[in-house]
Amino acid sequence: MSIQKSLQKIIKMIKERDTNLEEFFQNLHPSDFAEIVDDLTDEQKAELFDLLSDEEAAMVIQEMEELDQVVLFQLLTKKRASAILKEMASDDAADLLSELPENEARELLTLIDEDAEELRGLMKYPEDTAGGIMTTEYIAFPENMTVEEAIRRLREIAPEAETVYYVYVVTEEMQVSGVLSLRELIASADGTKLAEIMRKSLISVPVDMDQEEVARLVSKYDLLAVPVVDERQRLLGIVTVDDILDVLEEEATEDMYRRVGAAELESVDLVSASVPSILGRRLPWLIITLIGGLFVGSVIAVFEEALEAVAALVFFIPVIMDMGGNVATQSSTVFVRGVATGEISVEERWGYFMREIRIGVLMGVICGSTVAVAASFWQGDPMLGLVVGIAMSGTVTVAAIIGTLIPLVFSQFGIDPAYASGPLVTTIKDATGLLIYFSIAIRLLPELVNL
Repeated sequence: MSIQKSLQKIIKMIKERDTNLEEFFQNLHPSDFAEIVDDLTDEQKAELFDLLSDEEAAMVIQEMEELDQVVLFQLLTKKRASAILKEMASDDAADLLSELPENEARELLTLIDEDAEELRGLMKYPEDTAGGIMTTEYIAFPENMTVEEAIRRLREIAPEAETVYYVYVVTEEMQVSGVLSLRELIASADGTKLAEIMRKSLISVPVDMDQEEVARLVSKYDLLAVPVVDERQRLLGIVTVDDILDVLEEEATEDMYRRVGAAELESVDLVSASVPSILGRRLPWLIITLIGGLFVGSVIAVFEEALEAVAALVFFIPVIMDMGGNVATQSSTVFVRGVATGEISVEERWGYFMREIRIGVLMGVICGSTVAVAASFWQGDPMLGLVVGIAMSGTVTVAAIIGTLIPLVFSQFGIDPAYASGPLVTTIKDATGLLIYFSIAIRLLPELVNL
């Protein structure tokens, strides 16, 4: 059944107060159900969730965007909202509570009772760290437990766990000593102690590790989950691959917005947000870019006499600026992505920068030589061709340096280099490119030497 037909059927069931949603819910993935909920009015959402069980409601809410979760929870009674929270995965519940107004979150925690302490523990970690995205619903058994005991216990607790693919083996102090896959556990002989068959080469992450670093580790080692430990190697929780996918999407979106100076849009509902709110978030960087553009215009104004004396100089301004822009954008994009993926480590950044200078020089010589020949034949003036060629060579070289250096400096000060790869790099590159072009023209063209 299509999403649109499902939406129409659900609206009909809401109107008729049809409580027989179980079969309908089982035939529709919670993610699709969440998509349908997004198209309902607030009144319809409240009525629909009155028809769902707490478990069904939790499954749907976990698939919704955080902003939509907050809106929905404010439509429900506190008693119903707390009941749904109890059915949600601990990490999702903690994230949702963190997004709610503080007084509402506090009230819900008092209603949750026995689960409140666990959620408070998760909420204390910064949201962009391993602790902020981990869940406490994992499976861990002691080292001296036998295989048959572990399998029997696994059957009992598996429904409550976030994932059963990994079984973590712990000491009496809850320190992680090894791990077993479900396959390894089932294939092992009864009576064997877990300590004898566990894999000791375990990948774990500290609770304060940045979520982006966690995502890199999970990707590098092809893990379905990674344990989160404290400074004493005690198991605190696990980060599962579904959370890693959310992190990758979040980080990619964040970098994309920052590159175009729209970082404040990260937590905004782009469809329902008001025009003034979107405008207020996008306009500041545009104003900065506008000021930069005026500065670039003032550079051209300084060399107005040169342009009047040799009008052909104007023809090559777009070529030089465009080539400089392309090189700067290319350099910054490659560097920012290399940093983001871990391909360029902290120790390698300055070495990479020095190599980028060499690459910039070579690209500048090739592009400069090409445009010099073209300009000479086009304008019939070899000296003008020489000016344009040298300017192009210098501009391309400087653009490669700027495109790498600015994000590099940002990263050295702990600032996301994606901020530097948009308007800032573009403005600096445009100004330097024009200064190089006109400075060379004034020194080499006979018509301009006395200006």
